[in-house]
Amino acid sequence: MGFRSFVISPLAHSAARRIVRWSSNAVAAQETVFRQLLAQGRNTAFGKAHDFDKINSYEAFRERVPIRDYEGLRPWIERIKAGERDVLWPGRPAYFAKTSGTTSGVKYIPLTRDSLPNHFGTARNALFNYYARTGRGEWLDGKMIFLSGSPEMEDVGGIPTGRLSGIVNHQVPSWLRTNQLPGYRTNCIEAWEEKVEKIVDETLHQDMRLISGIPPWVQMYFERLLTRSGKQYIKEVFPNYSMFVYGGVNFEPYRAKLEQLVGKRIESLETYPASEGFIAFQDDPANRALLLNAASGIFFEFVPASEIFNDNPTRLWLKDVEPGVNYALIINNNAGLWGYNIGDTVEFVSLDPPRLLVTGRVKHFISAFGEHVIGKEVEEALLQAAQAHGVRVVEFTVAPQIAPPEGGQPYHEWFIEFDEAPKDPDAFATALNDAMVQQNIYYRDLIEGNILRPLVVRALHRDAFRDYMKAQGKLGGQNKVPRLSNDRGIAEGLGKL
Repeated sequence: MGFRSFVISPLAHSAARRIVRWSSNAVAAQETVFRQLLAQGRNTAFGKAHDFDKINSYEAFRERVPIRDYEGLRPWIERIKAGERDVLWPGRPAYFAKTSGTTSGVKYIPLTRDSLPNHFGTARNALFNYYARTGRGEWLDGKMIFLSGSPEMEDVGGIPTGRLSGIVNHQVPSWLRTNQLPGYRTNCIEAWEEKVEKIVDETLHQDMRLISGIPPWVQMYFERLLTRSGKQYIKEVFPNYSMFVYGGVNFEPYRAKLEQLVGKRIESLETYPASEGFIAFQDDPANRALLLNAASGIFFEFVPASEIFNDNPTRLWLKDVEPGVNYALIINNNAGLWGYNIGDTVEFVSLDPPRLLVTGRVKHFISAFGEHVIGKEVEEALLQAAQAHGVRVVEFTVAPQIAPPEGGQPYHEWFIEFDEAPKDPDAFATALNDAMVQQNIYYRDLIEGNILRPLVVRALHRDAFRDYMKAQGKLGGQNKVPRLSNDRGIAEGLGKL
């Protein structure tokens, strides 16, 4: 045990005990958060417009506060940008997290001094909890890398504005900053390919122990390291590398490829951060489900995903949810987001404590024929087929083919970039289709009813998805390829490469 891990050990165990305490009574924790939010939001412009002073129950809250997406919140954000105080939350935001939306253009998500601990504090506690639960804290005694967006800020209405990952870089405490790579100048590089080369320059001869980032971009970093070093495995470049932290993307479809690059099994920790708040994290290393962050300034609501576009959908809070139901996630937080639909869907696997899986995006699905296939289902099916056939996947996406140019029945078209391609492509496609039949009963009915023909796999050339993301101006950083599209937009873009 190194000096730093020795000193932090009691702090890690303290954090783990706090997590156990609130997660064992998460409903009570949510009740407390709910009342705190109402009390602090009462005298804001939003609170006055929605009669917060008359709200004394969740039922009264949902009657007065409608569900909104960003467009519904935009008029309030514009008032903040114009310089007004006490609009959504007391005072002014400390930052705007700038994100890109498919329908709303650029979004400006407020972060307040009250909400910032939710972002950095939860990430810290998740890592400390891992240390306490496993006894493995050696990653604290070496260098750490966080592949993130630029920390450079712009001014929007007098408020520092940038990407969430860049904002979080400004919150890293001094005791950790000495171990953090890459440096500020390298992190500010916008061109991803240039940035990766500079990161390799900085880290190649360092004692890297923890690496955090979205799996496909970490893979790119690993490949450049191996090319530059002449080594066969990352474990030869970084002998003490012991921890991979990721969020926003299911790691399992990438695991085989990344572990092949590393040359050993990777200890990993999954987190669920978003610009709107740190939603959940993996509290049990033996359980891939994520613990809902019930005591950190966010009051969660859940709407059955099948109802999210209804005029009056069912709205539930943690006390009333059920395992196995696909819910759209709605948040109310101490940055002043109220009844805000963040666009994600989740499914609880347990309620005591409340652990969930991220199942996809509200707008990322295939239902060209009423099948409503979601992200979790295609990921599980691909993982099952890949393991059965010894296949390693770099990236993939799925789209409907409603009017096949070759004629015949429509089908789901899978665009897959393989690292280790199947020896028998037809048998792999059959196994993948069989797995999808098991995952989604509506898809099964369409196949058995001869409405759809079995899925078709299109094997793409090396780096096809990187080329596509580069062509879209979304190479690197926190950008992710959608798993599913209900149209042919991505499919046609891939077809032009």
